[in-house]
Amino acid sequence: MQRSHFILLIISILFSPKALSQDLYLNISGKTDIETSIIDSLGYLNKHKNYISIKHEVDSLRNRLNRTGYIENKLIELKKKNDSVFKTKIHLKQKFHTIYIYHKDSGLNLQFLNTLSDIVTDDYFVITMNDIESTLEILNSEISTHGNPFSKLKLSNIKKKDDSNLKAQLIIDSKVKKRTIDAIKIVGYDKFPKSYLKHYLKLKPKQIFDIKTIENKTAQLSNLKFANQVKSPEVLFQKDSTSLYIYIEKSKSNTFDGFLGFGTNDETNNIEFDGFLNLRLNNNLNFGETFSLVYKSDEIDQDTFDAALGLPFLFNTPIGIDLNLRIFRKDSSFTTVDQKLKLNYQINPLHKVAVGISNVESNNLLSETFNTTLQDYKSSFFSGSYEYFKPQFYDVLFPIKSNFYLETNFGNRTADASKTEQSLITLKAFNNFKLNRKNSIYINIDASSLMSDNYFDNELLRFGGINSIRGFEENSLFASLYGVLNTEYRYRVSNSIYIHSITDVAYFENKTVNSKEKLFALGFGFGILTNSGLLKFNYANGTNENQLLKLSNSKIHISLVANF
Repeated sequence: MQRSHFILLIISILFSPKALSQDLYLNISGKTDIETSIIDSLGYLNKHKNYISIKHEVDSLRNRLNRTGYIENKLIELKKKNDSVFKTKIHLKQKFHTIYIYHKDSGLNLQFLNTLSDIVTDDYFVITMNDIESTLEILNSEISTHGNPFSKLKLSNIKKKDDSNLKAQLIIDSKVKKRTIDAIKIVGYDKFPKSYLKHYLKLKPKQIFDIKTIENKTAQLSNLKFANQVKSPEVLFQKDSTSLYIYIEKSKSNTFDGFLGFGTNDETNNIEFDGFLNLRLNNNLNFGETFSLVYKSDEIDQDTFDAALGLPFLFNTPIGIDLNLRIFRKDSSFTTVDQKLKLNYQINPLHKVAVGISNVESNNLLSETFNTTLQDYKSSFFSGSYEYFKPQFYDVLFPIKSNFYLETNFGNRTADASKTEQSLITLKAFNNFKLNRKNSIYINIDASSLMSDNYFDNELLRFGGINSIRGFEENSLFASLYGVLNTEYRYRVSNSIYIHSITDVAYFENKTVNSKEKLFALGFGFGILTNSGLLKFNYANGTNENQLLKLSNSKIHISLVANF
């Protein structure tokens, strides 16, 4: 009985999983101590489960030796030293440091090769042995950008050039026909304006096929408010054609923006209200067109009507047209009608330039003639402008990252049969500086200067209010030159709520009365994303450099921006 138990114990030990799964160890050395130290510096796995794993590790090490220049390395032995140790010896032989790759008739651009090698001639270029693999990958990628996505290249006829250098011939498989874009198909938004493909994304049939360039271009769809890319573009390769599929969906891009402002009248101490309405219709005709209508009624009896129409890429050309009509009335003093026409060119999705003309006519409504600074006049200007616009429509609280707009106008004003040369320069720029996910700083600059030998009250620049220096009545400040700096520290409470500070400063000059003044405003505000849109609340108190802040001078502005 005891004998049978002993036999079972021996069998369980001999055939247990642990006994059958003995670890094996690999020891690799070179022919000399120096070669052994080189092998050790590359490193290798010395613990293995079976002989197949050991053989793979030896092959992997020899491949790494090839890439470092020991292309003649030779396996001398791979034998079992004892039950658990395998001994391997590799003779490294001569190390080659560089390789001369001959590229004549390959069609490669020498300027491009200079980015890969310090030594480039019409016949060859030189690289280190360590860079062979990465260089061939870069070359293959470059070849694919020229319409050969299935191109193949290899090094052939590899030989010794001298004791430390190799030479080889670069072979490019050019039998495959170059691919061009034969068809572009929009999936999801069938009525997407085709002119935007050609002039905005710069995509059109017969272009050389390059998938990286295509992906970079279609990524610019994120800069369009009326459309966005659902997923990356796909390509259908057929024997004789290449079709590009772009997946786009239409977005809600119409906006309604309005606000109600109220404050205390300094003379009557009564609360007075003002209002603002901005309706913007975008791409309703699937042409990429924009139409905006602005009506503003100020608490100091000023009315503004502003209508603008933008038609991009007219007749499938890169030229667009902008039309604008603006009517301003100051109580019973005067009216001003401003008409503008601009031709614009979209350099790329972020940059646009424009040239245009404008005509301004102002009428004095007062019956008295003693006021010489309020006159009937007509002005005509030629204008040039540049705009940089960087949106981030994925962020519903702060949908625009930055904007820069510069416009110059040169012309003359005619009044009482006399002409006066004038020029007008306008700068508008802002940027959201993101500190981290929750904190950011907003900086806005608004500046304008009218240069003339003399000025009329009814041609002066008007500023102040929620879209200018806050804490002041809308368009209550008249100037021949002004500059406004708005700053906000913004804290994102959640994805739908943010709070912010208000710190505004301004400087302006009014040459009709030879005055110069500095203004300041402090306050706070918040924004809440509701089902109806983005609700904004601003509380600001404004004053000039000679007065202290008074609570009675505070202004509250409430606005709602709704998309539909």
